[in-house]
Amino acid sequence: MSIAHPKDRQNMIIESVELKNYRNYHTLHMQFSSGTNILYGNNAQGKTNILEAVYVCCTTKSHRGSKDREIIHFHEDESHIKLNLKKNQVPYRIDMHLKKNKTKGIAINGIPIKKVSELFGIVNVVFFSPEDLNLIKNGPSERRKFIDMELCQLDKYYVHSLVSYNRILMQRNRLLRDLVFKPEYEETLDVWDIQLAQYGKEIIHCREIFIAQLNDLIGKIHGKLSGNKESLKIIYDPCASYENLEEEIKKSRFSDMRQKTSLVGPHRDDIAFYMDDIDIRKFGSQGQQRTAALSLKLAEIQLVKKLVKDDPILLLDDVLSELDGERQNHLLSAIHSIQTMITCTGLEDFINNRFPIDRIFKVVDGTVEQEN
Repeated sequence: MSIAHPKDRQNMIIESVELKNYRNYHTLHMQFSSGTNILYGNNAQGKTNILEAVYVCCTTKSHRGSKDREIIHFHEDESHIKLNLKKNQVPYRIDMHLKKNKTKGIAINGIPIKKVSELFGIVNVVFFSPEDLNLIKNGPSERRKFIDMELCQLDKYYVHSLVSYNRILMQRNRLLRDLVFKPEYEETLDVWDIQLAQYGKEIIHCREIFIAQLNDLIGKIHGKLSGNKESLKIIYDPCASYENLEEEIKKSRFSDMRQKTSLVGPHRDDIAFYMDDIDIRKFGSQGQQRTAALSLKLAEIQLVKKLVKDDPILLLDDVLSELDGERQNHLLSAIHSIQTMITCTGLEDFINNRFPIDRIFKVVDGTVEQEN
């Protein structure tokens, strides 16, 4: 009886990516292995751009927060990304058409989609960059971005709630600014407040569940990383609770009008990280914060596996150089059965760890050469 290799059991595989006028690439076509793909080369050659393109095609967003017009090759008006993948042996093609002055176009298997939510759920990706190791010490907007990007991939209901909430928030803030010139419009705030609370409560509910699910996983992961010397717990820190959101929005109206912006709602939420009852956002050492961030990303991988019953695609952007040997080993052992794309400046880390490499690409100034 033959035993299946771990990679053979994975249902979701990215087979290739094609780029046109994307960042420093005029054209590019890459065929990936279903295992570990290494992209190596000096800094500023275009390695990260390839990982970014894969992430954009799966989520519509750049992990860098870049606008579409910043991604398009200099002197060009449009950029294209094409991703070919297989899910349960069924082929999919995702085409993304980025435009400088218009909304991006997205097609799945040649059929244009009208809502971004139609894209989510086809493929799940986890992006891990050196910036993520500073997730805990950075500002709350970074931590909200982490929650939103993962939840949008896992829950289409959350996508709808978040998009609707952000639209209402933008309109309400515009009204708050306009009240200086048109104070008679103040009574229309009631309409926006009702909708803000409605979608805000949906977001809070989803985030509460998500944080609870991460907590079920992160304690054990962090215990391994810290030699069971410390315990880690994530606490959801909402601006206003699910039960009190409507009341808090009403209470804040005078302050909102004075400051011309909405001061209450999930757009101001945060998450806290506690080690043995100490908030490490404020009082943790850099080592504790980085270990907690690594634990968070490893928990994210496990949660995706648990919820979608499949491995996510893992994108590691020059993270190994930021970790010591022990933490490198923990990360590499966690990804041995996952399709992974890793950027680095050299192959020494993998040779030293005797880590299996399935495909190697050398990246030099916007050109990619496969070496094996």
